[in-house]
Amino acid sequence: MTNEVQLDQVYVPSDDVVAREIEGEIIIVPLVSGIGDIEDELFTLSETGRAIWNRLDGTTTLREVAQTLAKEYDATSDDIEHDVIGFVDELIKRRMLVAVKCG
Repeated sequence: MTNEVQLDQVYVPSDDVVAREIEGEIIIVPLVSGIGDIEDELFTLSETGRAIWNRLDGTTTLREVAQTLAKEYDATSDDIEHDVIGFVDELIKRRMLVAVKCG
């Protein structure tokens, strides 16, 4: 099985984290050790990260997320796809996101 991020794949937050929006910030809390760099570390997302995270609903592909964001931010799909792939890849490495299994 490959860990390469695919634009036609659907991703969701991992069961190993819980995320909450507090005063406009997305806070991600690891529920198990070994996520991120330091045990029990909290993570916050940038505006771009929040925009991507909020669209990872278990039914929308990354390509669809990128297309929506490209329209919203008046940017090219290629630029947004690059940002989305980079963000998702980093969170997969940290075990904060997982791919939805089809079938």
